Amino acid sequence: MLLRHLARPLLAVPFVYDGVSAALRPAPHVEVAEATLDQVGAFVPGVREATRGRVALVVRAHGALTAVAGLLLAVNKAPRTAALALAALTAPLAVAYQPVTREPGRRDERAGRFVKALGLTGAALLAAADTEGRPGVRWRVEHAREERHVRHAAVDDAVRSAVAHDA
Repeated sequence: MLLRHLARPLLAVPFVYDGVSAALRPAPHVEVAEATLDQVGAFVPGVREATRGRVALVVRAHGALTAVAGLLLAVNKAPRTAALALAALTAPLAVAYQPVTREPGRRDERAGRFVKALGLTGAALLAAADTEGRPGVRWRVEHAREERHVRHAAVDDAVRSAVAHDA
């Protein structure tokens, strides 16, 4: 369908842009990640110490994975898997950008990024669920089981018929 061929690349654009931005210029992303780790560290002891010094590397890796998954979605290569990966990679960003902050001036900015991350996560989940009109795995498994049951019943009937005919 033409709509899918237009929608997937358009959906992929913000993922690719954000991913490349995080991979090439991680400083602003590292700032947000460190602030989030500080908040999480208040509830989960040891998280902050375990990640110290590795945040930039994790941010770059996350950005590269997001960009690659976005490109795969854009060029329609494993689109459902790519979309699911994008949803999984974007959900932590919603947590990182949650608008609860002590800095009142940044609340609106964080709220906008939070809403964007939630929207992109939802859109990626919808793209992951798109079977392009083909039956999903669940239907194919159930259908294969039904066909196997019918074949076995036909074989059983043929055997009974042959036994009854011989007798």
